[in-house]
Amino acid sequence: MAAAPTVVLASGSKTRAAMLEKAGVRVILDAPLVDEEEVKLAGRAEGVPPEDVAEALAELKAQRVTRRHRGALVIGADQMLECDGVWFDKPTGRDAAREQLQALRGKTHRLISCAVVVRDGQRLWHQIDRARLAMRPFSDAFLEQYLDAAGEDVMHSVGAYQLEGLGAQLFQRVEGDFFTILGLPLLPLLGFLRVHGVVTE
Repeated sequence: MAAAPTVVLASGSKTRAAMLEKAGVRVILDAPLVDEEEVKLAGRAEGVPPEDVAEALAELKAQRVTRRHRGALVIGADQMLECDGVWFDKPTGRDAAREQLQALRGKTHRLISCAVVVRDGQRLWHQIDRARLAMRPFSDAFLEQYLDAAGEDVMHSVGAYQLEGLGAQLFQRVEGDFFTILGLPLLPLLGFLRVHGVVTE
């Protein structure tokens, strides 16, 4: 029986790595050097949908890393947040997080997560999934309390929240797959990995 291929996550995301590890997939983390802002700026200028930008970034990350891991299944992933036609990125500090949350407050936004799997430069599989999240109209006082309590965690995710933690308090309704919201279409990815012998049938 052939050995299962090595799985590499082309990312430095602890959240995505933890999702895979907890689901029984052993991964090697190898973060690529990718200028995400350049890709997003080009996408905005050309009127490209956020789904296409997420897919392009996910593949770019996987392709950068696959050169260093011959024969491995390399997973690239990306997530985009869109609200009223505006794309949001990870905030760079507390002030930026406050501005983002003020902009999202009382509105429904979309999270788009994409995963692409590449082996030796060949794209084998990809999946795009979407979720819709309705943020409640919280007060400024609550916002400051949230920022105090969440601390640096607000800078680790697009939208300045982590739904699996204190970020749940920001919302009144969530539609979509929980793993997609965390940044990875995990269940379809597990299906692909199962076919390739990484996880048991």
